[in-house]
Amino acid sequence: MQPKDTAEDIVIAGAGLAGLAAALGLHRKGVRSVVLESSPMLRASGFAFTTWTNAFRALDALGVGDKIRKQHLQAQAYVVTHPVIASATGETVREADLTQSGKRGPNEIRCVRRDLLLQALEEELPRGTIRYSSKIISIEEDGDIKILQLADGSVLRAKVLIGCDGINSVVAKWLGLAKPSFSGRSAARGFAHYPDGHGFEPKFLQFVGDGFRAGMLPCNQTDIYWFFTWTPSEHDKGVDESAVKMKQFVLDKLRGSKVPEEALAVIAKSEMSDVLAAPLRFRPPLSLMTASINKGNVCVAGDALHPMTPDLGQGGCSALEDGVVLARCLGEALVGDSAAVENERIEAGLREYARIRRWRSVELVATAYTIGFIQESNHAIVSFLRDKFLSGVLAGRLLKMADYDCGTLSN
Repeated sequence: MQPKDTAEDIVIAGAGLAGLAAALGLHRKGVRSVVLESSPMLRASGFAFTTWTNAFRALDALGVGDKIRKQHLQAQAYVVTHPVIASATGETVREADLTQSGKRGPNEIRCVRRDLLLQALEEELPRGTIRYSSKIISIEEDGDIKILQLADGSVLRAKVLIGCDGINSVVAKWLGLAKPSFSGRSAARGFAHYPDGHGFEPKFLQFVGDGFRAGMLPCNQTDIYWFFTWTPSEHDKGVDESAVKMKQFVLDKLRGSKVPEEALAVIAKSEMSDVLAAPLRFRPPLSLMTASINKGNVCVAGDALHPMTPDLGQGGCSALEDGVVLARCLGEALVGDSAAVENERIEAGLREYARIRRWRSVELVATAYTIGFIQESNHAIVSFLRDKFLSGVLAGRLLKMADYDCGTLSN
């Protein structure tokens, strides 16, 4: 039987952080949306992510901040170590207090399990909001209506289309955004579970070596998340063929740089991500300055808008910001008392969203790339300056970029 065409006012492509945040924000504003997710269930790839102050402000605006706080430890300090220097001098390169206040109030950093956050957002949405196993393969136009052809043969007609469909976004491609660039680096991620407790202090530990950066942070009393980023070489071929090979590759790199045994034990114990090693890509920030973030009744958010390297820990955080700002701008355009016709109000709301998010996105992508270059460089001069002078500046930059408030759903 041929699938029938159906119509929806607002279609959100992708049930990641940006998509669910936008859907929940719209729901709080009294506006219904449908979220299309290509997978048969919520995807929690990457295990966890560092959730900075700006993300908790967004989560509070959405009404789920306290639920997430109860499930995760607050990080107290950010400790950066160059293992070779530390073994020679007995000192860390830099330790920063993560509880100090910024210009907008106290800092708050927690390592949040991605599955728990996605579940928290989903539970607040009306039943049936998310349509699973639904992937957009093409977008056509019929006046102001967007005609979405799905992989299962069905067709959706949408008044508004919001692309939160990741780094390979179909919607971003339709808008004509620049293709993401390869940074020259890759990342592996893991997750260690200690049923009886891990005993680590709630500190963000980071190890910087020649050409790599590694870090780990407890999520709670039983779970520790870690990451490892490096610049691949010809000698690294085949390391991502299996979890065993990838884990051994990471351990060999860290042992060669004299990383403490307790940190190595976490990695040895851990699960590896389904994607064993992912190339780190970003959208060139110069292209975002003039890019069509929105066009008529279509826009993008999250990784579909601003894919970035993970060096600021702001990919997921900024996606939550996008969701709140988008829900506010679009929601107020739809429920306001303006005399303008509906499609004009929609376009005005999306233009305002794009105006607010453009420069924030440019700054985040550019800063993340720059910090990654400095932290992983093995150039003699860059390494000397980093290890002697820049580590404190970099730590402060992380806090400064997180001291941002995307606002509430009603301002």
